[in-house]
Amino acid sequence: MSYPYQGNPGYGAPPGGYGPPQPGYPQQGAPQPGFPQQGGYGQVSMPTVESASAAAYGTSSGGYPSQPGQIGFDVGGPPPAAGYGPPPVASYGAPQPPQPAMPSSYGPPQPQYQSSTPAYGSAPGYNPPPQGGYGPPQPQGGFNPPPQQPTPGYNQGYPQSGQSYGASAPPPAGGSYGAPPPQQQGGYGAPSSQPGSYGQPTSQPGGYGQPTGQPTSQPGGYGQPTGQPQSYGQQQQPPSQQYASQPPRPSQPAGAANAFVQKTEGTLKPSKNFNAENDANILRKAMKGFGTDEKAIIDVLAFRSGEQRQQIRTMFKTMFGKDLIKELKSELGGKFEDCVVALMMPWDEFDAYELKRAMKGVGTDEDAMIEILCSRTNKQIQEIIATYKRLYSRKLEDDIISDTSGHFKRLMVSMASGGRMENQTVNLTQAQQDAQRLLQAGEKKLGTDESTFNAIMASQSYEQLRAVFDAYHKMAGKDIEQSIKSEMSGNLEIGMLAIVRVVKNRPAYFAQKLYHSMKGLGTDDRTLIRIVVTRAEVDMVQIKQEFQRLYGKSLDTFIREDTSGDYKKVLMALVAQGGY
Repeated sequence: MSYPYQGNPGYGAPPGGYGPPQPGYPQQGAPQPGFPQQGGYGQVSMPTVESASAAAYGTSSGGYPSQPGQIGFDVGGPPPAAGYGPPPVASYGAPQPPQPAMPSSYGPPQPQYQSSTPAYGSAPGYNPPPQGGYGPPQPQGGFNPPPQQPTPGYNQGYPQSGQSYGASAPPPAGGSYGAPPPQQQGGYGAPSSQPGSYGQPTSQPGGYGQPTGQPTSQPGGYGQPTGQPQSYGQQQQPPSQQYASQPPRPSQPAGAANAFVQKTEGTLKPSKNFNAENDANILRKAMKGFGTDEKAIIDVLAFRSGEQRQQIRTMFKTMFGKDLIKELKSELGGKFEDCVVALMMPWDEFDAYELKRAMKGVGTDEDAMIEILCSRTNKQIQEIIATYKRLYSRKLEDDIISDTSGHFKRLMVSMASGGRMENQTVNLTQAQQDAQRLLQAGEKKLGTDESTFNAIMASQSYEQLRAVFDAYHKMAGKDIEQSIKSEMSGNLEIGMLAIVRVVKNRPAYFAQKLYHSMKGLGTDDRTLIRIVVTRAEVDMVQIKQEFQRLYGKSLDTFIREDTSGDYKKVLMALVAQGGY
């Protein structure tokens, strides 16, 4: 194609006769233009055959088309609305219009642009060039097509020897249109490294083309809970499902321990239309004057998350200059008061309070100590230790040592250290060795080596312990729980069994605790309140499922039959997912 002459050096208009081949004006039998090499045009001709030549150039034996406005091809059709200067005369020897300056040397060729417009000769007529000429190409990812649809056949040279079609960058400063930029890595069709390149699928962390929504393998191996970083395309699990089952690592065969990893979901959810100021006003009105509106208190506190309740507590003091917990204690009484006050305490303060209560005065509530210390995570234990020190100006460990004794004391001190190897990767060889050590320390020994049990039970991750329990069952022919019952007694037995049951199935452990708190005459209200309040936002849905499976009766039914009044209503509001 021709360009108006601008007076620049390069391939100007020839003085006469047949000038140098011009780009875009292919001639039958003459070398076809691609991108000229250093020092002149290359020797590569366009891959046309006779039929293509006839279709492209017509039957004319020579000369440019006689019809004004057409550009070198006698293919018919109306003349274009605009061109690039006056049409050439119909003779090869006639002077040609001045040509634009062309650089004396060229870089690597541009890749061939795949146009959707039919090539010359494939359809009658052709698309005229755009009004106003071609502007400079815009930088794009991929092989950098020009901003407007080009006329097929222009600037479609072949690669030079030793070069491949590659993605091109914007032309260098000072270069004319059509001068190819430096060649980039990769041949034609190779995905560009730039996002959004032509035809290239978006790269995703975690594997090229990884299906969306499929979980990637995660570190942790044998029954490892989720919570590790996830690759792009994988659906993020909500916090309430952080213990969802994950496939084992490839190097570790799946075992029965994976069956114990469960999803968790609470029955108590944050209020969607929460307003701390409104709730503080409702509570103030419920406790102001003669009598107390217990229903209003339940409707607020039993349907707010722990974080929302703390915001209400702060707002209440800000608005009325009074501590909400003290106000509730002065207005309420009995088990209803105990439950509501437990709801209003931050979880770490409530656990610290329960531990202090368990060791205060004559006797010790070892069951509460075991439940709290054997079922909390390392992080939770560390927060409890700090809160205990802040509230009571004493170290938790010192109080445990002073209030317990023997191997049970050692177990409680171990658990209160918060040093379990929670991120430990499952080692099946070590699991076999630990199972053998437990067997030698118990079933195959006269007496029991409690220290060996303590060392393994208190230090290994839950996932590793599941592997140990599986190996132990195969070696001993009996479950580890049976061996503990036969080898130990008292609080040490209760503590060891609690660890085993939490490791195997935490919701089932709490379901058993709830059942025994209400079974028979009387009710262990402290245990009932503690478990309902602390697990309502964590895994109460799974606890209810395990309760139904183990005892053939719903937890809701048990609570309704074993409690009464406002105490029953607040418990049911926490457990029954929105109703009481």
